[in-house]
Amino acid sequence: MTKISTRARVAAALCAAATLTLAACGTSTTDKNANQALTSLGPSEGQVSILAWPGYVEDGSNDPKVNWVSDFEKQSGCKVEAKTFGTSDEAVTLMRSGQYDVVSASGDASLRLIEGGAVDPINTSLIPNYADIYPFLKDKAWNTVDGKNYGVPHGWGANLLMYRTDVVKPAPTSWSPVFDGASQYKGKVTAYDSPIYIADAAVYLMAHKPELGIKNPYALDDKQFQAAVDLLKQQRQNVGEYWSDVVKEVQAFGNGSSVVGTTWQVGANTAEANKTPVGTVLPSEGATGWSDTWMVSSKSKNKNCAYKWLDYIVSPKANAQVAEYFGESPANPKACAEMTDKQHCTTYHSGDAAYASKIWYWTTPIAKCLDGRTDVKCKDYSQWTNAWTEIKG
Repeated sequence: MTKISTRARVAAALCAAATLTLAACGTSTTDKNANQALTSLGPSEGQVSILAWPGYVEDGSNDPKVNWVSDFEKQSGCKVEAKTFGTSDEAVTLMRSGQYDVVSASGDASLRLIEGGAVDPINTSLIPNYADIYPFLKDKAWNTVDGKNYGVPHGWGANLLMYRTDVVKPAPTSWSPVFDGASQYKGKVTAYDSPIYIADAAVYLMAHKPELGIKNPYALDDKQFQAAVDLLKQQRQNVGEYWSDVVKEVQAFGNGSSVVGTTWQVGANTAEANKTPVGTVLPSEGATGWSDTWMVSSKSKNKNCAYKWLDYIVSPKANAQVAEYFGESPANPKACAEMTDKQHCTTYHSGDAAYASKIWYWTTPIAKCLDGRTDVKCKDYSQWTNAWTEIKG
């Protein structure tokens, strides 16, 4: 069973409006093209400083049985110093300091790092294991800009709908029970506590109000954005609790204070292991989700070791260890054969391109519309943050 506490970190990416700079939300004037990818690897510098979500860089200190860092240090000659962060906003702030060589960035942070010039493009030919990564994770808006790759895809997963099977009947196939039909579960609806959750409302509106013309839930003009905000204000009347800690969310489903809302697969697994009567579904409208990317600091003085880490962490054995411990799908299909739990890749839909195609992976909203429109401006992350504060009241 995966260590559920490690997955509780992922997306509480709360950009405080009072402290957000334009650069933090992807509108920096920094010339990112000045950052260059390595053309060849040299000798190891002997060290690498890694900034990561909890559960991604384990050296046995948290659990003696969980250690993939020691093998990397032996193989590479690079001693690892690791620091964990709790939110994407924190990761962006720390990475911009230039003190770290490598970061594991979720899609709601990666564009901010790229646009702010904090990370370098990546020469994937210097990362042998990159070739094996699932094609549907490569060359995406959150890790590739102007045809340049800015990192190596890592783990991924969907934000699912979970429901109490003894309360929510019939079994839902849509997000309707948390939006238009939420009033029948008033006070027992739960939703993810982050501005990025506005995209979940946009996904729902894409299917149910096509006249809005939403093509990408992270690219919302004034009218589209207002529709999503209005839907969430309507939902707010029925929400009992917003969650950012999946452990607490699972407990809420266990005691019945929550009966329907978003979750991660690891939360569903734990709820089922606790004998809570729950079901999960990736609804017909699709869902948001995450795909994390390993990126190299533009200020790194240890880029050879950084590249060695990027290659190692998506190698079959290491990628399997992280995916199982963390609770997600691996990026490398060869990791599936290395899993202790031989059903892990089935449970997490690894390699299921049709399933993955239904997921709108977290991507930082920026003023330049990500759907390609040039005749309007889209709402950037600072505006999403302001709206989220207003939605919650």
